[in-house]
Amino acid sequence: MKRRFSVWLSLPAAVGLLAFALMPAIAQQSAAAPGATSETGKIHGQIINPTGQAEPGGEVALSPDGGRTLKYTFPVDDSGSYSGEAPAGTYTLIYRQKDTPAGKMVDEISNVKIVAGQDTTVNDDMSRQEYISKNLTPEQQKQLEELKKQNAGAMAANKVIASLNADLKTVGQDMKDAENARAAAAQQLGSGATVPAVEAKTTEIQNQKYTDVVNLMKKDTQLKPDEPLLWAELAAGQKGLKQYDQAITSYQKALSLEQASKKPSPEVIGTVQSGLGESYARSGKVPEANAAFDAAAKADPTHAAMYLRNQAVIFFQEHNGPAQVAAADNALKTYPTLPDDTKALLYYIKGQGLVANATVDPKTQRIVLPPECADAYEKYLELAPDGQFAAEVKGILSQAGEKVSSSFKAGKKK
Repeated sequence: MKRRFSVWLSLPAAVGLLAFALMPAIAQQSAAAPGATSETGKIHGQIINPTGQAEPGGEVALSPDGGRTLKYTFPVDDSGSYSGEAPAGTYTLIYRQKDTPAGKMVDEISNVKIVAGQDTTVNDDMSRQEYISKNLTPEQQKQLEELKKQNAGAMAANKVIASLNADLKTVGQDMKDAENARAAAAQQLGSGATVPAVEAKTTEIQNQKYTDVVNLMKKDTQLKPDEPLLWAELAAGQKGLKQYDQAITSYQKALSLEQASKKPSPEVIGTVQSGLGESYARSGKVPEANAAFDAAAKADPTHAAMYLRNQAVIFFQEHNGPAQVAAADNALKTYPTLPDDTKALLYYIKGQGLVANATVDPKTQRIVLPPECADAYEKYLELAPDGQFAAEVKGILSQAGEKVSSSFKAGKKK
């Protein structure tokens, strides 16, 4: 079963802050606002620094006399936002940072009107040209332009990242839908559907989902060609469509990028190597498949047993008896502490790979099982006496000990 990746992409925005110019301000006193009434209104907004980014911290104050005194003060939060309430009237909005010296201010906005019973929005945007020209030196203005260019690039990159993450989420769901296609097909067709009809519908659903994955990831690998997980997802979709040569190329691209990264992920390398091994196995390249599965187990020991179990299952599905026997033996010998159900499956796979070479004694008409075949089946029954394949295995062992027809055939591979 294919393991899924989590969302992974991130890119910090390049935000630089210039030192604010400080202007003369005020003494904090209580004074009535000219024309103010006892009725109040609300005010809220955001502080924007010269780079165009939200400026966290500090405080906003309302001055009823053009900045000479401060009457109402509201804190600015980490997102650069503030809110408060004051009597209706006309004020000057003053912004100060936490370390602004007494009697100084960073910026002011004149003619701020608070209306009784209303919520007024007033943003202090210090990226306005008037503020920059008045308060920043030529050198600071030059630095600001450079920062704006960096921020613009970062914002554009973040938009790409956001799009890629959204696509990865879609791909994750598409892959799950493909894995559950048979159940979806049966539900869509109803209880009266024939097995061939369900199989055809299953293939239709899977092909559509894998095609969607491939189309998305082809687009995204062009947008960010240095990201290994995009290539891995592209490969998974191609593998689902049985485009094994293309999948091998994409998996190899993902592998080379991940191995060259600053902190290669064992899980990513293991999963990619396992997908590469499956693609080789499905296309009949046994030595290459074995090498890839071994590399997966070595790179990601935590999930090594799963990789080697999958190796045996895939060769079993491909009706490659010698390869499935070797893979099952390798997994059983390398991981003797595997769960009983996994061991049972591997012994069954081994037995099925060997029984294909069974013969019939012309004198007794009994099945002659090749070496280790009966032992593999018996170990399966010991571990799973009532398992999925128990009846089939018992039948084969019974026929091997009794006179049977020469038309004996090994059980069908599931």
